[in-house]
Amino acid sequence: MTINEFFVKVKRKLKRIVGNYLFHYPRILKYNFLSNCQNVVGKPIYYQPTQLLGGGTIMFGNNVRLGVNPSPGFYSGYGYIDARKAHSTIRIGDDVWINNNVMIISEGEGIEIGAETLIGLNVEITDSNFHDLHPDKRMGGNPKTAKVTIGKNVFIGSNVKILKGVSIGDNSVIANSSVVTQSIAENVIAGGYPCKVIKSLDLN
Repeated sequence: MTINEFFVKVKRKLKRIVGNYLFHYPRILKYNFLSNCQNVVGKPIYYQPTQLLGGGTIMFGNNVRLGVNPSPGFYSGYGYIDARKAHSTIRIGDDVWINNNVMIISEGEGIEIGAETLIGLNVEITDSNFHDLHPDKRMGGNPKTAKVTIGKNVFIGSNVKILKGVSIGDNSVIANSSVVTQSIAENVIAGGYPCKVIKSLDLN
């Protein structure tokens, strides 16, 4: 290694350290401060700020990682996980890695994400319509809700939306920008709007 290469390496390391302590860690502390969920079980690893909200329960398994660097939105965005009702539960299994700017909201039967699942950038997962669909009850009423279950070792691409009542089987892949409105079997590749099975995974 030449002297110039050494100084370039040192400069990059110092830049990363200073950037983290001056700009990034304060944002993580800020969103932790703005979180109000009192029933958080487990301790995720925060790479990106994530706000934890609601009167329900948010449960993290071991080695759950929130955020990815380098990846878009790392310094400007944040994650949002909200168990809105007292009975709402969001469970995230061991070794799940969630990319930046995720939105996970439960106000119904709950959301469960299996171990070793990978979740891409800007993914939205919800278990509720949030508003009654009847025109006269839009601002009140009783919105429909249904549990969301994502299996183990699932790979969910960026910009995917997963709606209420959906189950996704173990090992399956959901393609980028899909909207998942119905359940998807295990060991398949699925995509589209609405999301449908494209083919089975080659497990050989």
